[in-house]
Formats: sequence, C-alpha cells, structure tokens
Amino acid sequence: MVTSFLAGSINAQPIDKLIEKFEQGAYSKRGADGCLMCHKRADKVMAIFDGVHGQVINESSVMAQLQCEACHGPQGKHRGKNEPMLSFGDDSPLTAQMQNSVCIACHNDTERNAWHSSAHVDNDITCVSCHQVHVANDPVMEKRDQPQVCANCHIKVNADSHKRSSHPIDNGTMQCSDCHNPHGSMSDSDLTGFNVNQTCFSCHADKRGPFLWEHAPVMENCSHCHEPHGSVNESLLKSRVPVLCKQCHAGDIHASTQPGDNQSIQTGGQGCLNCHSQIHGSNHSSGKALQF
Repeated sequence: MVTSFLAGSINAQPIDKLIEKFEQGAYSKRGADGCLMCHKRADKVMAIFDGVHGQVINESSVMAQLQCEACHGPQGKHRGKNEPMLSFGDDSPLTAQMQNSVCIACHNDTERNAWHSSAHVDNDITCVSCHQVHVANDPVMEKRDQPQVCANCHIKVNADSHKRSSHPIDNGTMQCSDCHNPHGSMSDSDLTGFNVNQTCFSCHADKRGPFLWEHAPVMENCSHCHEPHGSVNESLLKSRVPVLCKQCHAGDIHASTQPGDNQSIQTGGQGCLNCHSQIHGSNHSSGKALQF
C-alpha cells in the first residue's frame, strides 16, 4: 500500500529513493538492533519501548516482525545516512496520505472504516498530528489530556468549552471523542451517533421520548436551542429565555408583553419556563402546552 502511494508522487530525490528501496525490499536481518547502534542515544527514539508499539504482544505486533522498519521502511544502505528512511510529521517529504497509509496498514479496522471520508483527511491531517508513537501513553488516548490535543487545531471549540455553561471536559469526566469520532463517521461533524440528537441522547436519555406531546424543535435538532461546546447562558442555551423562545413564538399569546419589565411573566425567574416547564416534551394528558 505504501509503495503504491509513493509511486504516484512527483516529488524529487527522497521519494524516488524510497520507492527504489521498497522495490528492493532490503530489510535488515538485525531489525531494531541495527537501528539502535546509532539511535539508542536519543531518548525520544528509545521511548518506543515504553509504549504498545515497542512491545512484543503477539506474533502480529510491530516488534515481532519488521520492528522499526515496519513503520520507517526497509533499511537498505541507510547506515551512515546514505539513504533516507520514511519519516513522519511536518518535515517529512511524504504527503499526508502517504504517511497515513503506513499507520492504516495495521490499523485498518471497523473503528476507522470512515477515515478516508473524514474531516481530518479532507484537511490533510496526518495520524501523527494527533497521535504520539514513541511514548509510554499517547496523550490523545488519555481522557484528561485528549481535549488539549484537539485544542491545538480546534481553537474556537476550546474557547467555548471554558464558558460559563459547558460539558464537563476540564475535569476529565468527558472527552471530545465521546461525541465525535476523529477517524470519521457517516454523520455530520463526524459525530458518534447517527445525527445530533442520537449523539446527545447517549447521555441525555430522559430527553429521548417518545412523548405524548412533543416539542418540534427538540425532536428535530438539539442544537436549535443549545450550543454543544459551551455558552454564556444557562444549560448551554444559545440565548436567554424568553429571547430564545421568541425566535419561534414571536406571535404567540404573550407576544404583546415586552421583555424587560420586572413584572412581566416572561422575564420573572425562568420566564417562559415558569409555566412551560416540560420544554423537551410531556406525557401528561393535559400537557399540550408542555406545562405538565
């Protein structure tokens, strides 16, 4: 798979040499021992043995087969830096697709079926942009550390998550991948659920229904009223009640009452919610107005 991607490249010398090395398939008989003759002095290199990629878990694991060359390609005459090896990151001569093909060669499973159509692929994001291999614990795989990794690119979302009302990400109770699949999905925004509502219902099951009396915007899309990543308003609302309600109910029975008056039934306490407390839906026989 790697060779096919390399062969399609029009880049200069390093790519051409890598193609030639893959065609020759001159893998080292010494494996990692040959690599470590020079690279054992680098702590970043040696840290591979602290993580899962450096362990011989079974016969199919990286270190049980081609070892370092499983990711960095056949050694050939690399000793003394005479020939290039596959490298990863921003300084790599390989395109994002080429780099990712190395990882996908092993990590080609059901959790990543939608990777090739994901938002990350569309933006030329590489696996190593998020994942670290030469470490004991990959930060993006840790619940408390993952949001910081995502925040490197998703700056606005990170800012929203620190607003007055937000999901419990800071304390490690939630992580970005609870709602989004970074490797892609069949939903908008790579959501883990079939749509926005199904994703929200995985935690907020009490809002799922079915209800005898349904609130149409709720059934259609939770984000009509809520900002999923954070809001300055209570309960992640897009705006305060009754202003939020007025966006749809401007011509309803209370329309003549101007917000702002302390005596207004709409602005006192919870405004519209003073009466219409079952805003997500009601099963009461008299709950047509979502009051019971």
